[in-house]
Amino acid sequence: MAETTTPPPAGLSRAEEEAAFYHEAGLNAAWTGTRLALGALTFGFGAFIFAFFYLRSLNSHGLWYTPPGPKMWLGSLIMGLIVVSALLQTLVLQRIKAGHKGIWIQGAVVALVLGLAAISLQIYQLASLAFWPGSSGFASVFVGFCPVYVAIAFCVLVWLEILIMRCRGIPEISFVEQPPTFAEAFSVQRFQAALSAFTVTWNYLAVVAIVAWVLFYLVH
Repeated sequence: MAETTTPPPAGLSRAEEEAAFYHEAGLNAAWTGTRLALGALTFGFGAFIFAFFYLRSLNSHGLWYTPPGPKMWLGSLIMGLIVVSALLQTLVLQRIKAGHKGIWIQGAVVALVLGLAAISLQIYQLASLAFWPGSSGFASVFVGFCPVYVAIAFCVLVWLEILIMRCRGIPEISFVEQPPTFAEAFSVQRFQAALSAFTVTWNYLAVVAIVAWVLFYLVH
């Protein structure tokens, strides 16, 4: 999605030039902040992956994994809902680039519902586990990872809800033609930057969900 602005024409007031400068800085900050956030999340999730393999390799007193574990069908459903949500959001993103705002809103709402359903199922899973958090090394890592992932995913879905509400106030034609004023153009471009940043973040969390599914349900 293009978020660059048209260079302001000569003769603008100092206030207008400053507004254009801060707008460009805001667009760059959106991507910089997203990359830094994903880097921080990678370190955070990486700590759980390290703990998983470290405790698994130690297998102290043979207590790395003691059945029963989490339900395979439930974990697969949670992972599938998140992946489908991310794929759907990525697909409908192409429609809003072509000016079809309504299609994107509909797809984004479905992606939001799928994501919230996955979070609800994850909370249900945590509330109905057949093992205690400290019963094994596997249990400790699983119970530590899932609440962290749920909290982060929920915050990202709130971000999506905000984007949906923001999009409702933007004319559909503004996504394919330059708006008549700089203020309107800046608003559209800030929305586009936020939407692109959200898409990258949600796709990243979908990849994390796949990795977690492999570790907790296939490898354990």
